[in-house]
Amino acid sequence: MTSQVPMRGDSRFRIGSMTKPFVATVVLQLVGEHRVALDAPVERYLPGVVRGQGNDGREITVRQLLQHSSGLPDYLDYLNPQQILEDPLAHHDTRDLVNLALAHPPTFDKPGAKPGSEWHYSNTNYLLAGMLIEKVTGHPYDKEIRRRIITPLGLHDTSVPGEDTAIPGPHPRGYVRPGEDAPLMDLTAINPSIAGASGEMISSASDLNRFLDALVRGRLLRPAQLTAMMKTRPTGSDDGRAYGLGLESRPLPCGGLYWGHGGDIFGYQTAGGATVDGRQATVMVNLDPGGTDAQDADMKAAVETGLCEGRPSHPQ
Repeated sequence: MTSQVPMRGDSRFRIGSMTKPFVATVVLQLVGEHRVALDAPVERYLPGVVRGQGNDGREITVRQLLQHSSGLPDYLDYLNPQQILEDPLAHHDTRDLVNLALAHPPTFDKPGAKPGSEWHYSNTNYLLAGMLIEKVTGHPYDKEIRRRIITPLGLHDTSVPGEDTAIPGPHPRGYVRPGEDAPLMDLTAINPSIAGASGEMISSASDLNRFLDALVRGRLLRPAQLTAMMKTRPTGSDDGRAYGLGLESRPLPCGGLYWGHGGDIFGYQTAGGATVDGRQATVMVNLDPGGTDAQDADMKAAVETGLCEGRPSHPQ
């Protein structure tokens, strides 16, 4: 923990929810192939899966899953982080995690609200999106991500590890601070099934930059599906963040928007984005949870600086 060894530029790391744009891209490719309908109920593809406590897959569409407007509870709200810290190598079954969420009522703020009416981030949505990909294609979602994105783009540092607890290739150690004054814990090795399709992937900064550039500049999706992905709704965030389908936009201090996502998983935090005119920036730190507000602010500032560098400021 005190080696002070500089982090390699080609380091790989767990990217947490930066996995979501990959998963959403595969779903939208299936939409472009007329194998999935965005506004069809989840029930069509996962019959009987989404039920309980007022959660109903007959009333939730695929679009609402991808945009976090389904109202489905977040399974992570009902997991005890301490149990994960005590047994980080434990296997977690995706259906069990989904059912953990579905044992609780929807997260809508207004009584009687329906799916699509409110935005609430929920990792459960993307566990279901991964299940949907498997049901439609007959292949696990990780295989489809490799076939459709990783291999065509040559993302040699990127993987969907499944049950593999190790990070392949060069990588920094990942640390957790379990309490305010607690010592750091090394949580580099973890069974990523705790995150699944909501956040299990591994990548590098250069690979994420290549992926986001290809995505926002139309190399992975047909125009109609890219337009759908970039149709955002407000998240209520003070910084103007808006959420599309697995992709979020944020305003840049030098004008315009950038597109990307954040990612948090035990040991690692990621932030990154790309502009449609060909700029990309990705930042990673190897402490999560337990980082400070200053850490979050510095990551955001680093991404914005990277994207704005050399661009003329727009007149106010």
